[in-house]
Amino acid sequence: MRLAGFKGAIYPVNTRYSDVHGIPAYPDIASVEGDVDLAIVAVPARIVPETLEACANKGVTSAFVFSAGFAKTGAKGQAAKARITTTARERGIRVLGPNCIGLYNADIVFFGTFTATFEDRFPQPGPIGLVSQSGAYGSHLSLLAAQRGLGVRYWVTTGNESDINVPEVIDWFAGCPDVSVIVACSEGLTNTSTLLRALGKARARGKPVIFMKVGTTEVGAEAVRSHTASLAGSDEVCDAVLRQFGVYRAHSSEEMLDVAYAAGFGVFPRSRCVALMTISGGVGVQMADAAVKAGLDVAPMTDEAQATLKRHLPFGASRNPIDITAQAFNDVGLVSSNLQLILDDGRYNSVIAFFSYVASSKSMVEPIFSALRDAKRQHPDCVLVLSIIGPTEIVRRYEEAGCPVFEDPTRAVRAVSALAYLRASFDRPAPVHPETSELNPPLPAGPFSEHGAGQILVGAGLPMAEMTLVTTAEHAVEAAATVGFPVAMKVCSSDVMHKTEIGGVALDVGDTDGVRTTFHRLAQTGRAGTDGGFEGILLGRMAPPGVDMVVGVSRDPSFGPMLMVGFGGTLVEVLSDVSFRLPPIDAEEAKRMIGELRGFPILAGTRGASPYDVNAMATALVELSTFAACYGGDLESAEINPLRVLPDGQGVVGLDAVVITRTR
Repeated sequence: MRLAGFKGAIYPVNTRYSDVHGIPAYPDIASVEGDVDLAIVAVPARIVPETLEACANKGVTSAFVFSAGFAKTGAKGQAAKARITTTARERGIRVLGPNCIGLYNADIVFFGTFTATFEDRFPQPGPIGLVSQSGAYGSHLSLLAAQRGLGVRYWVTTGNESDINVPEVIDWFAGCPDVSVIVACSEGLTNTSTLLRALGKARARGKPVIFMKVGTTEVGAEAVRSHTASLAGSDEVCDAVLRQFGVYRAHSSEEMLDVAYAAGFGVFPRSRCVALMTISGGVGVQMADAAVKAGLDVAPMTDEAQATLKRHLPFGASRNPIDITAQAFNDVGLVSSNLQLILDDGRYNSVIAFFSYVASSKSMVEPIFSALRDAKRQHPDCVLVLSIIGPTEIVRRYEEAGCPVFEDPTRAVRAVSALAYLRASFDRPAPVHPETSELNPPLPAGPFSEHGAGQILVGAGLPMAEMTLVTTAEHAVEAAATVGFPVAMKVCSSDVMHKTEIGGVALDVGDTDGVRTTFHRLAQTGRAGTDGGFEGILLGRMAPPGVDMVVGVSRDPSFGPMLMVGFGGTLVEVLSDVSFRLPPIDAEEAKRMIGELRGFPILAGTRGASPYDVNAMATALVELSTFAACYGGDLESAEINPLRVLPDGQGVVGLDAVVITRTR
C-alpha cells in the first residue's frame, strides 16, 4: 500500500517491534490512538478468535483474516471457524476469510493483500469487479487481467467464508455504480438466496455476470427413489440456474477474461447475426465454422450488396465471409467501403474483422482506425471486433475506437457469441410468476401409491389419465367395460416406485377374459413384491400414441426444489436429455426449457412429421412449477413419467405419478 501511494493511516500491531518499515508499531490494538476502520489479521490460527474479540472491543467494524488452519483441519478447526462467525454476528464486525488474501480497491490504491503479483505492476481501476473464493486463483486472474490491460477496480477473495461470502460480494457489485462487469469464481455455492437476489439485481441493471463454478456438490436425495432425483446432478442444476438468470458461465480463465474484456465496452448486439470480414479466405472459413458452432447466424449478404462488392473487388469473396484479400494493402479504402455496405444492410449487429498484422502496418493504422471510428459513430449499437497482431500502443488505439481486439479470430467469435447471449438475457422480461393462492391445502403425509400421487397432482392442475382402482377381478371387468378396450393395468402400491421392474404393468389388454386373467396375475405380483403397501390394480383406457416425456421436481442440496423436463419413459436415465429450472416459471420460460432439449426437433415435427402439443406441455410445466413453489418445503420429489405429449392441439396426459414428501 505504501509503494502504491495509499494515503490512509496504517497502524502496525506487533508485540515484538517498536516500528515496522519505519512506521510506529503498537503492542496491541487497544493501544492504537483514534479510530480504526479495518484490521488485517495475520496471526497463528489459535489466537485469531481472541484477536477479533480485541478488534471488536476497539470498535473495528471489518477485518480480513489471512490466517489458515480452520475449516480444513477437522473438528477443532471447524469450531474455531464457528467462533469467528459468532464473533462477527454478535459483535457487529464483518469478516473476510479466514484463509483469504484480502481485497484491493484500485481506485484509492488500497491493496490489503500479500499477493506477489503486484511486483510487476499495480492494477489500474476500470469497470470490472472480481470476486474469487480461492485467493491464489483470484491473484492469478488479477495478474492476467493487468497484463491484458483490463481494469479491475475491486478485487475480493473470500477464503473459508466464515462471514462474507461470494454471493454477498456479487450483490454489492450489482449495486455499485463503479462496476459494470462482474466476474466471479467459486468452488461451492453457499447462501443461494442471496446469490439469486444478487444475480437478479445485476441482470435488472444490465450488468453482465461472468461466473466460473468449479467442482460439484453431493446430491442429497437418494437417487433410486425417482428418475428425477437420479438425474438432478448438482452441476447440471447450477448450470441451469445460472442460465435462468442470464449469467455467462465460463470454463477457463481465458474465456472468462475474454468475455469480461469484450463486455467492458458496454455494447451488446441485438441479434446473433454476424458479418465476417477478412484478408484471408482460409481464416474466413475458420471464423465461419467457429461462428456456426457458437450458434451465430452467418447470413449471406444480399445479392445487390454482393454485386457492389464484386465491382469493387472482382476476385474477392462477397457472400459472408467477405474476403477483401491482401488488396487492402493497395487500396485501404476497401475497409471503409465494405464496412459501410455491411452495416447499411441492417441485419448485422456484429462484425468480426480479421486484419492480422496488416492493421499494425504504419501506413495502415490511421486509415483503418478512421474507418472503424466512423463506422462506430454511425452505428454505435453495432459490435465491431478485430482480430489483429500488433504492439500494445496500436491495440490501444483501436480500442479507443470502441473495438475489442483479439489475436485469435476464434476467440473473437466466442466473445461475440457471449455478448449476444448476454444481450438476449437483458432483453428477456423477468418471468411473471403464476399465482399460487388457489392451490389445495397442505400435502397429506406419505408415502403415496401412484393412485394417491395422481390425485395430488390432479388437484394441482396436472392432466393425469383417468384410472380406476379395482380390488377384485369382477370390479376390473366392470371398469374395463365402462372405459372401453384396450386397457392398461398396473400394480398400485406405496412400496413400488418402478412397477415395470417387478412385472407389475400390462398394456393393451383387449378383452374381458384378458382383464380377469391379468388382474389375478398382477394382484399376485403386487402382494408378493410389496411390503404391506398393496392397494389393488389401477385400470384405465390405453392412451393414444404420442411422445413420452418426463416432468418432475427434485430437491437440490444447494437450491432446493428444481423443476425438470426431459424425454421420458423407461429410457429416461439412459438418454439423460433433460433441462432444469428454479420454480416457479411462466409459459415462455417453460418453452425455453423444452427448446433446450437435444430431442426437441422430434416435438417440433422433424422431416415433415406433424408437430406435437408443445404449448400444452409448457402449461403442464408451469402447473408443476407452481406446485413445487407452493409445497417446496414439504416436497422431496414429484414426477410424471411418462407425460405423453399428443399431436398439436390434442394436449398432454400423465400416465404415471410419484410424489415423495420430506422426512424431517
